[in-house]
Amino acid sequence: MGLRRCALVVTAAIVLLVGSCGSNGAEEGGVQRLKGQRLEVAAVWSGEEQANFEKVLRRFEATTGAEVRFTSTGRDIAMVIGSRIQSGDAPDVAVLPQPGLLGDLARRGALEPIESVAGTLVDANYASVWRELGSVNGTLYGVWFKAANKSTVWYRTKAFFDAGVAPPKTWEKFQDVSEKLARKGVKPLAVGASDGWTLTDWFENVYLRTAGPEKYDQLVDRRIPWTDESVKEALRTLGQMLGRPEWLAGGVDGALATSFEGSVVQTFAQPTPEAREQAAMTMEGSFVAANIAHDTMAEVGTDARFFDFPSIGESRRSVIFGGDVAVLLDGSEAGRELVRFLATPEAAEPWAEAGGFVSPNRSVDPAAYPNLTARQLARALVEPGVARFDLSDLVPASFGAMNGQGMYKSLQDWLKNPADVDNIAAQLESAAAAASR
Repeated sequence: MGLRRCALVVTAAIVLLVGSCGSNGAEEGGVQRLKGQRLEVAAVWSGEEQANFEKVLRRFEATTGAEVRFTSTGRDIAMVIGSRIQSGDAPDVAVLPQPGLLGDLARRGALEPIESVAGTLVDANYASVWRELGSVNGTLYGVWFKAANKSTVWYRTKAFFDAGVAPPKTWEKFQDVSEKLARKGVKPLAVGASDGWTLTDWFENVYLRTAGPEKYDQLVDRRIPWTDESVKEALRTLGQMLGRPEWLAGGVDGALATSFEGSVVQTFAQPTPEAREQAAMTMEGSFVAANIAHDTMAEVGTDARFFDFPSIGESRRSVIFGGDVAVLLDGSEAGRELVRFLATPEAAEPWAEAGGFVSPNRSVDPAAYPNLTARQLARALVEPGVARFDLSDLVPASFGAMNGQGMYKSLQDWLKNPADVDNIAAQLESAAAAASR
């Protein structure tokens, strides 16, 4: 065991001891004090993600003696959890995919504050932004267990090598690289625009860098309208990349018919005579690595790599991220212990080792991740610089997260006519206002 790993283990042990003072740890003198106790944890995960999270739960069971039942809610977790709270049958712990939902539940009095449960661990293991995102009106309600860096551009290394280009660090260089790829007969970008959330991620990354974090927060909170000049400027800037149909695999119509998963395949799968045009890059989150491994023959780290979303103008290093936050709905002893456990680096290790997972917990040993790419993705979330949560997950779901309406539809309409900035901004403002009533 290396010196750094030893230091992390010692630090985690000290923090756990401090965090347990006055609240009884799960183990006392090596005895599994929760033996015989049962609890339920609910989350959206299914399939491979559920299997990997259950590895985490098995570690908790082995440590505490508690028995944990996992319930998959599917994507409509807000409705499922809300219904169960109303019927008096809430799970002990839920892992929520949006801070907005955490806020809604906390304001309804459905969540237990967790400062005495995990506050010390959160301060020891996380950057301050994660405490802020897990809090409502200064009260800590959530521990961020899993996160996604949504400011990554994934590229096919052979396409870059053949065109003689390197990963760009600035918006201007991003355009230069795209132009050189196009001259080589390669479509620069695959965009999965049939899934409107991919376009919201493009917009959010550009807006954070052109308007800055203060304006970003104002837009989320509706302190400025979507007709603000900052929104129009971001759309015009975004048009410098996505407003070039000749740079998009399949053109505009092809992009609007392509799913997120399809955009990954367009970029990294081996081309076939029947396949659509192959692209050199696709912009999406750290989870792209799992799609590459599952859906293509490409190898992450060699055939497929990523670079950070480029800076625009004088913008500082910035990250848009998403994630999953654990909250306590029932103040049971076992539930409290599980939330405390999820704030430790030991909880993250089983899923980190399995792959397809990034933790914002800065005490997780980098060696737990299976490859250099995963370690690089995790590093960007540990101390993210200028960081903001996915805007479309912070606004009302009817505006930010539904197909055929709100941000999804407006940005799809914009892609068809990127010069129509004024009308699109007005359309966004109308939809945002309706969702806020």
